[in-house]
Amino acid sequence: MNSPILQLLVLAGIAIFLILRLRSVLGTREGFEKPPVPRQPDNQRQGPELEVIESGPDHDIIDNVPEDSDAAKALAKMKRVDNSFSVNEFLQGARGAYEMILTSFEQGAMEDIKPFLSEDVYDAFAEVVETRREQELDIEFTFVGVSELRLVDADFDEMTNEAELSVRFLGEMTSVVRDNAGEVIEGSPSDIKRQRDVWTFARKMGTSDPNWTLVATGG
Repeated sequence: MNSPILQLLVLAGIAIFLILRLRSVLGTREGFEKPPVPRQPDNQRQGPELEVIESGPDHDIIDNVPEDSDAAKALAKMKRVDNSFSVNEFLQGARGAYEMILTSFEQGAMEDIKPFLSEDVYDAFAEVVETRREQELDIEFTFVGVSELRLVDADFDEMTNEAELSVRFLGEMTSVVRDNAGEVIEGSPSDIKRQRDVWTFARKMGTSDPNWTLVATGG
């Protein structure tokens, strides 16, 4: 074999060796390959989302009673039994109940408010109304508004789920008491009287009945 042919065979062998080495290191490309997928930022990566739960004081409670007080603990227990309960919504309802009950009582319309009163409170109110009728007294009453409303106490019985909330009202009203001759014996139609009351409302939490009952009154 002459020298030129031998040289060509050696060069061909070297070329084949280099091609095989490159294929083993770089791999091969066949057809159209998909472009590389860009790396997603950490905050966009797919995967199970972890919910961050922030715990803190319940302002619906601590905006109305001191934090860590017995009343605050009682309110928290009420919310665990009835998660739809809101202290602020209750107080707004209590404001309306105060006006309705007081107005009906002064006008002698006891049947209108009987469903919202405990038996003891109803009997006490009805006795006053009956005494006025016996004395032939006429009451002219106008409810002006509530200038102060504050939750003063809360109690919860975990055995029965009975809740009691005591609210202080400062009501503003005009009241005139006339005898059977029409003479004014008490009050004034123009002078606004301020009356302070503490009423206690009760309800069994976790039931379908949302209504509270007036169970006690005081000043």
